[in-house]
Amino acid sequence: MSLTGPGPLVELDGRNLYYAFIAGARKVIENQVELNRINVFPVSDGDTGTNLAGTIRSVIESLHPHRSYKITADRIAEATMINARGNSGIIFAQFFYGLSNETGEFRSVTLKQFAESLMKSVSYVYAAVARPVEGTMLTVIKDFADYIYNSRNKFSDFNHMLASSYEILKKSLRETKSKLAVLGKNNVVDAGAKGFVLFFEGIMEFINSRNIRDLMSSRPLTTHFEKAEEMITEKMSFRYCTEAVIKDCRIDREMLIRTLEKYGDSVVVAGADKLRRIHLHTNVPSELFNNIRDAGTITFQKADDMVRHYQTANERKWKIALVTDSTCDLSQELIDNYQINVLPVNINFGENHYLDKVTLQPEQFYSLLSETKDHPKTSQVNENTFVNLYSHLASHYDSVIAIHLSDKLSGTFFSSQKAALKISGEFGKPVTVLNSRNLSGSLGLIVLRAAQAIESGFSHDEIVSQAEKWIQNARIFVSVKTMKYMVRGGRVSAATGLIAKILNINPIVSLDQSGKAVLFDKTFSQKANMERVMNHVQKINDNKKIWNYIVLHANNTRSAEWFSGKMEKLTGKKPVSVVNISPVIGANAGAGAASVALLYD
Repeated sequence: MSLTGPGPLVELDGRNLYYAFIAGARKVIENQVELNRINVFPVSDGDTGTNLAGTIRSVIESLHPHRSYKITADRIAEATMINARGNSGIIFAQFFYGLSNETGEFRSVTLKQFAESLMKSVSYVYAAVARPVEGTMLTVIKDFADYIYNSRNKFSDFNHMLASSYEILKKSLRETKSKLAVLGKNNVVDAGAKGFVLFFEGIMEFINSRNIRDLMSSRPLTTHFEKAEEMITEKMSFRYCTEAVIKDCRIDREMLIRTLEKYGDSVVVAGADKLRRIHLHTNVPSELFNNIRDAGTITFQKADDMVRHYQTANERKWKIALVTDSTCDLSQELIDNYQINVLPVNINFGENHYLDKVTLQPEQFYSLLSETKDHPKTSQVNENTFVNLYSHLASHYDSVIAIHLSDKLSGTFFSSQKAALKISGEFGKPVTVLNSRNLSGSLGLIVLRAAQAIESGFSHDEIVSQAEKWIQNARIFVSVKTMKYMVRGGRVSAATGLIAKILNINPIVSLDQSGKAVLFDKTFSQKANMERVMNHVQKINDNKKIWNYIVLHANNTRSAEWFSGKMEKLTGKKPVSVVNISPVIGANAGAGAASVALLYD
């Protein structure tokens, strides 16, 4: 059957499936703001549209047309499983996994063959969810599959079948209101279920027109809706929407579900042992991943902050969203107070993957640093992660400002920039990304000034303009106890490290004006090193007024207390925060390091 022209489609080949998926995906992306608005179940964190759009956007970017239906179905299944986000995203991925698994090696499928594989895919979806709830995407998929299977002999082509089943889908979607009390209270349908129906609408429109040129030449533009009245929500029991991909899983599905349910709810286990995708809501992601680290190779982790998502959707304090990465060292109290969105940097110890400060706490990091032979490697936050966050924020805020660690230390800034350009164009809202040329406590102070400026009512452009001065006036001095970890990380040669050890050299690490790490100074004892740091701070204080400061340490509270006392005496202020230093510094400075970061007016 030709791809062009609106004639009846009696068989579905790989190209039809590919372009149909693209059409459905675009429909979801265009309506993601509305899906976020009506998202009240299982938690009212306003991100169902973002998660579905993120799931399918990644598939669009990685998929290419192929003539074979089976090959295309397999590729869609794999791509959605790897890129799935959120409860609805993983259910959506499991649906395609079931559809792919139940499809024979066909280059094209008839309506009857499609109906049979569709019906069999339903059991995959229900089996993946630990505690299935009706009135959600599950129900709509089941009603859709039941109707098509039972009517498979009534239709001669896909066009008529889709038109007829669309009425069933709309009816099933309307009925979600009466099946879930929280939906009825808010007079909305289930967001995940509506996402599936929108996806189907896009497919139906393409199958009827099959106009590839229009489909591929147009760019999805997100539709904005007037702000609705506040939703009636239920109390949130868990903070983190946590996900992972486990390769070659050594725990069977039922055992894995039982293990995950010990840590939270909304458990979904999708895929097969070769590639498992897990999802749950929990308060202790670091404990969870420590417990399942031997289940297989964990190649991906995600732990979205649902409290922050809920605040974004329902309790925004201001119109400008503020974003940074986990190298920003501020207390959790300040991060929560100013509703700062923090994306975790990736940390790898050998094959084990962690999320900085979420699935691996600083205290755990320094324990692993001293115990394991593998030197940790950090990697940037990828572009897709930023795309998903920015699309969620752009659904609710007027604009976004992101401030990241120095581009000389990580590619995170560039990933953020690319994502910002994409989402700014898609939503028509400003998303500005700034290179702080700093990290850790000095980055924290820059972010704090931006947060306070937002609180004070400064405009987006005013804050961006002021930020350059804050960036120039930020400083950090790190007193390093040993060069052992710099040698392990390749920052200095083994010979230099040996000489430093023999001479008992203690370096002071800082950043130059471009944001590059430099050996700023050195002494011959830890005590002398800390005194030297204070000498440098004193010189700044003699000529400038210190606006505020942060004290940091790598599992070294004694040195942190010493610095805090000295700094309070010098400035007359207590530190903004006293926190465990970012692993990006800690990986090279090692346990025992201590630091002062400051920002002057």
